[in-house]
Amino acid sequence: MPKPNLASFTARVKQLLKKIPRGKVATYGQIAALAGMPRAARQVAWILHASAEKERLPWHRVINRNGMISLPRLQGYELQRELLRREGVAFGLRDVIDLERFQWRPQPARSRR
Repeated sequence: MPKPNLASFTARVKQLLKKIPRGKVATYGQIAALAGMPRAARQVAWILHASAEKERLPWHRVINRNGMISLPRLQGYELQRELLRREGVAFGLRDVIDLERFQWRPQPARSRR
């Protein structure tokens, strides 16, 4: 698969973010990989930072690969935790989310025959 350019990558990331259902989470790296650039987790974070509010993206459903919220405690951490909790996402010790239970796993696209 050819590498997408930045504009198409950004559009694909936004599409994917909108598909994460309530009560599920995805990791930055997972979204990057699904969008065609598996090593672009930081770019996913920047896209969220730049576009989440304006485009009403479910920013709170994206966490780090360790199952944890990446935001600092005084810069959105508590809000993200509360939004996820309201959707039914449970937090374990040290606020780690069980990815086996809560990670979004999109179904592969079916080919039409």
